[in-house]
Amino acid sequence: MFDFMLPSLGADMDEGKLIEWKVKPGDAVRKGQVVAIVDTSKAAVDVEIWQDGTVFELLVEPGETIPVGTALATLLGPGESPPEKGTPRRGAAAGGAAGETARLRISPAARKRAEALGVALADLKGTGPGGAVTLADVEAAAAKAGARTPPELPKGPAAATDKAAEMRRAIAAAMSRSKREIPHYYLLETIPMARAQQWLAQANEGRPITERLLMAVLQLKAVALALAKFPEMNGFFRDGGFEAVKAAHIGVAISLRQGGLIAPALHDVADKPLDRLMRELTDLVKRTRAGSLRSSEMSDPTITVTNLGEQGVESVMGVIYPPQVALVGFGRLAPRPWIDGDALVAMPAVTASLAADHRVSDGHRGALFLAELRERLQQPQDL
Repeated sequence: MFDFMLPSLGADMDEGKLIEWKVKPGDAVRKGQVVAIVDTSKAAVDVEIWQDGTVFELLVEPGETIPVGTALATLLGPGESPPEKGTPRRGAAAGGAAGETARLRISPAARKRAEALGVALADLKGTGPGGAVTLADVEAAAAKAGARTPPELPKGPAAATDKAAEMRRAIAAAMSRSKREIPHYYLLETIPMARAQQWLAQANEGRPITERLLMAVLQLKAVALALAKFPEMNGFFRDGGFEAVKAAHIGVAISLRQGGLIAPALHDVADKPLDRLMRELTDLVKRTRAGSLRSSEMSDPTITVTNLGEQGVESVMGVIYPPQVALVGFGRLAPRPWIDGDALVAMPAVTASLAADHRVSDGHRGALFLAELRERLQQPQDL
């Protein structure tokens, strides 16, 4: 038997609210299957299971807010039989099984709510799975005892305002942590884009508008291919050390209509043709703005790319999203004075920036990475 924990869906997530279960006790599940929907400070996310098994018990009720790392459910491994009645759950002490089981049957959100309302847990009778005490149980006990119930959360425009403010606080906390913990260094490179622009125009000839490639997709693919030569830019800094990741799962910074920013992952960017990447990027942007992301898309990015060219800025100096160790930024594509041989010409160019973690790489390697990125964009036919 194993616990399925609420995963961290980014450095700015400390807790999540369970919106809906997609499974019930007795259901067989496979790795990667969506089993629940959890609301974070940024979006409602489809949470995937990380191991094959059979759902034994759901420990959290929809509507409960719980910290990251809290057990959402218990599952039986492949071929494992359910424990007999009366058998204490894994982790329950033999001498105090009843007390420990009772403790485990109270969700963190219900415990917090009970403390706020002055309701004694010992007097509660749980109606949740396996006798778990839920928020509804606490509210019912509080109402029976005449305890004052805090006002309901705002709805409509006020709720939207609160959500936006919550997102800003979460982003600010993550970026503050990044600046405290990560010794950033920054580099800029102006990249001529005439060849990429010409190739893109030819590639889009005769295509329907909905199937045309965007420059952003060439930039993403070029970043992914450059990472293969500079693995120290691709991975995570955890527990005092760097963990390189072979696959390039690029977090794409996407602005939300209500304000704020999310950077979900495009998976295995280096291995996919441009047409497929374009389709996946379009789908990712659409689902992000509709609030329909998967937990792997939130937790898997190994590096982030942000493109503010559409906003008209020349360059962007980004803040690394921990535990990642690098961020690549692109500004607007615009004509620049350029020496081409002996002639001064107007060259379409873009400024690419690199924010990187000095604990893992240095300016020399960062400069070589940007040079590799520049060269990749000079050969668009090879992307």
